[in-house]
Amino acid sequence: MMQDYQSPWMDEDLAIFRAAASRFVEAEMVPNEDRWRKQQHLDKSFWRLAGKQGFLCTDIPEQYGGGGGDFRHEAVFFEEQWRRGLSGMGQGVHSITAHYILNHGTDAQRQRWLPQMASGDLIGAIAMTEPGTGSDLKAIKTRATREGDEYVINGSKLFITNGYLCELLALVVRTDAAGGARGLSIVMLETRDLPGFKVGRILDKMGQKSQDTCELFFDNVRVPVANLLGGEEGRGFAQLMSDLPYERTQVGVQSVAMMEGALAETVAYVKGRAAFGASLFDLQNTRFRLAEAQATAHVARVFLDHCILNVAAGKLDSASAAMCKYWTSERLQQVLDTCLQMHGGYGYMDEYLICRMYADARVARIYAGTSEIMLEVIARGL
Repeated sequence: MMQDYQSPWMDEDLAIFRAAASRFVEAEMVPNEDRWRKQQHLDKSFWRLAGKQGFLCTDIPEQYGGGGGDFRHEAVFFEEQWRRGLSGMGQGVHSITAHYILNHGTDAQRQRWLPQMASGDLIGAIAMTEPGTGSDLKAIKTRATREGDEYVINGSKLFITNGYLCELLALVVRTDAAGGARGLSIVMLETRDLPGFKVGRILDKMGQKSQDTCELFFDNVRVPVANLLGGEEGRGFAQLMSDLPYERTQVGVQSVAMMEGALAETVAYVKGRAAFGASLFDLQNTRFRLAEAQATAHVARVFLDHCILNVAAGKLDSASAAMCKYWTSERLQQVLDTCLQMHGGYGYMDEYLICRMYADARVARIYAGTSEIMLEVIARGL
């Protein structure tokens, strides 16, 4: 970030919150990252600690156990993780799950689940993608058949963030076989000791090694009808679409934080690395390439800050969110490529932060809607 630039959404209270978040991340996440990468997931005890310290559901109202803040507080905690290359905590998915409940659930559902999500006693996840469906949500086949006061669920899901640890699952199901998009609903599953619910393997990914991304299976899983989000069938697709600006801005926050963190890491590296009798930073090519990357990161920051303000005010439109997600994630890959190149052979070594960031960043152009889908959303407004 430019030294003389201050995000317009920051204020004194948020600065205090950022300092606390930074201390928490340094003390509780950085020392554990290597172990988490090896075991492919964070510890549940860490989630409980994050909740106890007030870093979960920061933008959920206090009456439901949340922090009573807004999206700016979420953005601060995101930034403090991602600029350090810490990609394992599925805080974004946890927060989106909470917002589905807040925005679309009944008051009884809010009272039941949100306080436990804020405390970290329920780790949230969202299950949309299936082996045969990616961005085409209308093709979802996982079925919830009503039998009396229960739904009987059968099917499977793939690429589920927080899948291994999840304790509250927002499951997108088909409640009407002939209904197309109108046949989709979201059913909330409390997964502890739930008969018929099975967590598959933790998937071996290119990056984000400490993030537990899993397959999930449902074999005659029985869930009370009271767990239907909002209490009305056929609302699932609309519920998913309404919260996309929130989710896609999260990806923008992650992308810009990674750009800024990678640039800081790279500038420090080239200033300390000697070549041809001088530091790498003294070479004009190095300075110019990093200047280009800095310009890109700064433009991304300014646009992202505009989007953060609009999300916090509840008025970010779908096209702007798509632009934010598309542009920042695409530029992130370019900036990281420059930063890795500046590290030379060391940049290709996994022990270096820039190598891990490069691998972690690639999926940003895929999840929360691919770049191609983002362009389609933007094009509809032309």
